[in-house]
Amino acid sequence: MRAFLALGSNLGDRWAHLRRAVAGLPGVVAVSPVYETDPVGGPPGQGPYLNAVVELATDLTPRGLLELAKRLEAEAGRTPGERWGPRPLDVDVLLVGDLVVDEPDLQVPHPRWRQRPFVTVPLADLAPDLVAPPVDRSAVRPAGALDRD
Repeated sequence: MRAFLALGSNLGDRWAHLRRAVAGLPGVVAVSPVYETDPVGGPPGQGPYLNAVVELATDLTPRGLLELAKRLEAEAGRTPGERWGPRPLDVDVLLVGDLVVDEPDLQVPHPRWRQRPFVTVPLADLAPDLVAPPVDRSAVRPAGALDRD
């Protein structure tokens, strides 16, 4: 099944957190370019985020992907904290095939992905068929590419 995960980091070695997350994902098909963005919501004074989207070919269920996302976040040192607060790694399950999940702790498709340029821009780089044009690139700054080696 084709699945997409959003990755973000604004604490510590942001590049290393993203690289380790990608390395920990099974079935990686493609990784978008990385973009730097200002934080959305949360406490003032946060540093900018690095964001990317990863495409997977997977047989994991949405629940399995969420469990993997939480494990990767914990391995990066994320602890429960303020909503939209700073974090070493954030992994969101965006889309899993054409599946729809509506549970208290898991919604697929992700309910706000279409309103977030830090998701729509890198997703459009990988799967332009999934993102309705025009894609607003004004809120993101190209930051480079992740090495997958």
